Amino acid sequence: MESRKKMVIAVLQESDYDATVEVLSSHRIFVTKLSSSGGFLKKKNVTVMIGVEEERLQDVLDILKSCAGRRKDTMYTVASTAPDAHCAGTAQAIPIPVETGGVTVFVMDLNRLEKF
Repeated sequence: MESRKKMVIAVLQESDYDATVEVLSSHRIFVTKLSSSGGFLKKKNVTVMIGVEEERLQDVLDILKSCAGRRKDTMYTVASTAPDAHCAGTAQAIPIPVETGGVTVFVMDLNRLEKF
C-alpha cells in the first residue's frame, strides 16, 4: 500500500530560513523556497513548500517549531540621562524581553507526489 503524503507550506521569518533548511536537509527533508512578500512589523518572510510522507510529518513540524518557532530573546535599548551641572550625561543599556521568530504552517493532504 502506498504511503499517504502531506504538503506542508510554512511561512517563516527570513532570518530563520538558513538554519531551518540546514536542519531539514540534514534529515533528508527537501524544501522548495517560494518567492513571497509581506512582513508583519517590517520583518521579511520566506515561504517554503515541503512534500513529505505522513509518517515523517511530525519530524517536519518539530524541526519548524524548534528552528523557526516563537522564542524569547533580549533586546537592548539605550536610556540616557540629560547632562546637568555636575555630570556630562550617561547612557545605560536596558534589557527588554521580546518575543521573536514564529512560523505559520499549513498542512494539506497530497493526492500525488512525484520526484523526477
